[in-house]
Amino acid sequence: MERKRKHSGVTDSKASAGNNQKGQKLTCPASELMQIGIEEINSKANELNEISQQIWEKPELGFEEKHAHSVLTTYLKNQGFEVQKHTPLETSFIAKFGDVDGLKVGVMCEYDALPGIGHGCGHNLIAEAGVAVAIGLKKVIETYSSLKAQIVVFGTPDEEGQGGKVFMAEEGCFGKIDICMMTHPGSADMPEFEVLAVSQLSMTYHGKEAHASMCPWVGKNALDAAIQCYNNISMLRQQMQPGCSVHGIIVDGGAKPNIIPKRSELHYYIRGQTCKTRDELNEKVLACAEAAAASTGCLLELKPIGKPYSDMKQAKSFVQTYKKQAESLGVYFPDYKTLPCDGKDLSTGSTDMGNVSYIAPSIHPIYSIGDPCNHTVEFTRVAGLPEAQKPTLDSAKALMMTAVEILTNEELLRTIKEEFQDSY
Repeated sequence: MERKRKHSGVTDSKASAGNNQKGQKLTCPASELMQIGIEEINSKANELNEISQQIWEKPELGFEEKHAHSVLTTYLKNQGFEVQKHTPLETSFIAKFGDVDGLKVGVMCEYDALPGIGHGCGHNLIAEAGVAVAIGLKKVIETYSSLKAQIVVFGTPDEEGQGGKVFMAEEGCFGKIDICMMTHPGSADMPEFEVLAVSQLSMTYHGKEAHASMCPWVGKNALDAAIQCYNNISMLRQQMQPGCSVHGIIVDGGAKPNIIPKRSELHYYIRGQTCKTRDELNEKVLACAEAAAASTGCLLELKPIGKPYSDMKQAKSFVQTYKKQAESLGVYFPDYKTLPCDGKDLSTGSTDMGNVSYIAPSIHPIYSIGDPCNHTVEFTRVAGLPEAQKPTLDSAKALMMTAVEILTNEELLRTIKEEFQDSY
């Protein structure tokens, strides 16, 4: 998709910044603070690209991101952040800078890759963008000391699998954050996108092996159970509510054609527009699995994979503030609701950022780095190209500018928090 540009620069607003969270009058216009952050990000552009390249060149699966963890924590420490490593997971981290009593701005870094295709979801760019936001805000706080705020960078492993943010949320890592933000590369520019609640389930059938020609009647075919389960779930799709989906694979279907398979395994994702519809669908999927076990005489073993992901709460004022700041940098957001769906631009997906959005007001915009769809080899290639740098840093700048506007506008912060509370 063509990325259209209007103009470069910050918002044209000349209004004074207003009161910060300490009640002190700020006389510096918010636009000047934003420009300070933009210039800092620009000055570190080569270093930020190097972070992205180091992570892209050495992709690591979830909870194994030791190289990426080292790259990010080393850089943030060198930039003056207080870094807590392995908090609470081996490849997670929390890096802080600023006034401990100030308004706390959370920024997410993701850095896990996909099996077989590397950074096919561009998490190397997400990590880069998160660091860019942090150093831009740090410069603003250092330059204008009356702005009382603390930046908290969260290193969150395994978004693609078991949900590092969910583990961190359960340990209370996000409990004191006032607002939280991240940005994600994709094939379209969207200030928000539909986040579906999701759970993952492993279904293992245990049967009995037998010679497939001499005495098949002695066996219990676990592969038949898996296929029956797959077909049952496929027939369920006709009665699913809009916004719900299931998709799965057969992980294990046996060892050799002339042996009746004694074991089979399926791995399914179960999604719904809300946690409630996801859980309701999950019960129907379980019934499909149990029916397959009953019809084949096999035993069924069920095992959740990772943590369930929530849908995402969207504070409209938070999203609109990001949209305004991104547009001031020349980003163009089409109205996707008025366009015909081509299977790509009207994006839905799931992320453990949804769980964070239940704890603090959060945003998760998408920015375009080209036409390839996420989770493909082609997207991996594009995520490592120089052409991905400008849109990545533009989105990071827009997040930084959004944070500055919230920090300098008590009424906006109050509105965002009220919208967050009203979403329950």
